[in-house]
Amino acid sequence: MASVDKFEDHCWKDVIPTDDLKLYSPYARETYVGPDVAFLAIDLYNAVYRGGPGRPVDLDAQYPNSCGVFAHRAVEPTKTLFAAVRRAGLQVFYCTQETRPNNRPMGAVSTRRTMELPSEAVDKYGIYHEFAPQPQDVIITKQRASIFQGTPFLSHLNLLGIRSLIICGESTSGCVRASSVDAYSYGFHVSLVEECIYDRAELTHKVNLFDMHHKYCDVMHLDEIVAHLDGLAARRLVSAAE
Repeated sequence: MASVDKFEDHCWKDVIPTDDLKLYSPYARETYVGPDVAFLAIDLYNAVYRGGPGRPVDLDAQYPNSCGVFAHRAVEPTKTLFAAVRRAGLQVFYCTQETRPNNRPMGAVSTRRTMELPSEAVDKYGIYHEFAPQPQDVIITKQRASIFQGTPFLSHLNLLGIRSLIICGESTSGCVRASSVDAYSYGFHVSLVEECIYDRAELTHKVNLFDMHHKYCDVMHLDEIVAHLDGLAARRLVSAAE
């Protein structure tokens, strides 16, 4: 059993009250990357990087989807994560927003932002160049926050025998949370890479990571994930040589 101090050694330590940490202490456990694992990169699209590494509140008028400094701060860690994933030979999934007008969701909406022209939407929701997909990767477009809703993602996972997911991307409180909770609900083990997940507001990010860590997912540090993936890569090389 992991110590409470180790289990809580994450970014939320400066915002979660001591009484709340005590209340949630029974959730402390060993965290791990599950078996038969795939990699999911959530919403690493161009719009969240626009305007550069400024404060999202300062960028909002011109770039209402930008995560500013939080997105740019995660670029190098996420590149490190992708490199380890590639070495380990994991199946890579991306998701991004649906851009075809007739396939955009109708009815319930969560924002007053106007719909883009189709040509604008394709660029806005294209995958950011630092994380360009490779031919063997799977890109899934979604209409809602969760990648599981109204998409073939679950069928892909079942077909490949996937039982666990490593997840990075944004936003912590939105699509990462919705997808992670659905993954847990479908019986998948989820590992969230702390340094590679972000939101537009730091408090929102920290509180949501804290909540998911205690209920649905294992929030793990990048170095822990990379060490596990490099172990998989080493075993892969040994198997190839036999």
